[in-house]
Amino acid sequence: MKNNREPSLDDLSVFLAVCDAKGFRAAAKRLGLAPSNVSDTITRLEKQLGLPLLTRNTRSVTPTEAGRELEARLGPLLSQTRAALQEISTASTSVTGLLKLNVAGSVMVDILPPLIDRFLAAHPAVRVELVVDDRLTDTIAQGCAAGIRYPEHLAKDMIAVPIGPRYQELALAAAPSYLRAHGYPAHPRDVMAHQCVRLRFASGALTAWDFERDGEKITVDPASRLIIGVDAAAAGIELARAGHGLICTFRNWLDPYFQNGSLEPVLPMWWQRFDGPKLYFPSRRMPAPLRAFIDLVAESPVAEG
Repeated sequence: MKNNREPSLDDLSVFLAVCDAKGFRAAAKRLGLAPSNVSDTITRLEKQLGLPLLTRNTRSVTPTEAGRELEARLGPLLSQTRAALQEISTASTSVTGLLKLNVAGSVMVDILPPLIDRFLAAHPAVRVELVVDDRLTDTIAQGCAAGIRYPEHLAKDMIAVPIGPRYQELALAAAPSYLRAHGYPAHPRDVMAHQCVRLRFASGALTAWDFERDGEKITVDPASRLIIGVDAAAAGIELARAGHGLICTFRNWLDPYFQNGSLEPVLPMWWQRFDGPKLYFPSRRMPAPLRAFIDLVAESPVAEG
């Protein structure tokens, strides 16, 4: 009598093992099961299907006509199923595919490129796409696995890990030639009387010129003859080096020019310190390329800034 319950894949796998091994004991040894368990499984399977699948005698076990047909049709299907499961399992752990990140332009100067260079060298099967965007967009809706932003712009439900320097500074600078001609500001408010090179976000807002010292915070908004988009900040720095005014931006962008003397620090005691950028993502369940990148970031030394 046929049982309405459908056979399980495990039971069907035992049936195929018995057919292949041509016996219960040999199949049980291969499967790591007791021979009685194998025998009980075949009995249950035959009851569920309502017909005998194997002919048993003291010397051998052979499939019936129905058993041979089931073996011929089921064998390739279970083999393909095992292959598909293995491929999915491998894909979840192997580092292949696309890593797409939405990042602020500020990390593209000297923070992110060295990390991407190391990541590409370590994982040659991964493709990387960087969407550089200073607007506060929905990273996940854009199809990105993760984003890089500063802490004040992170949603509370996101997981975030430091990337790059732990701290950064907003530095004010000018060319020596400009300072000789126009003098040194003694206080942030004095900046209002100077020529300035300003940077503007894609959103239209100008980057803030914030200063802080001994608990006193000052924001100035000087007029400017020269405003440049943040995606061309390097050009703004070059124009400041050429003597066209003060510029206020990330200290790590300006450090090379402080070192070679083409820019001078201005009001360094007022430079504001802030937390460095974070790599953020919505869940701890993530594709393998992102997990590998997070691991690389975690292994990288974090500068104190």
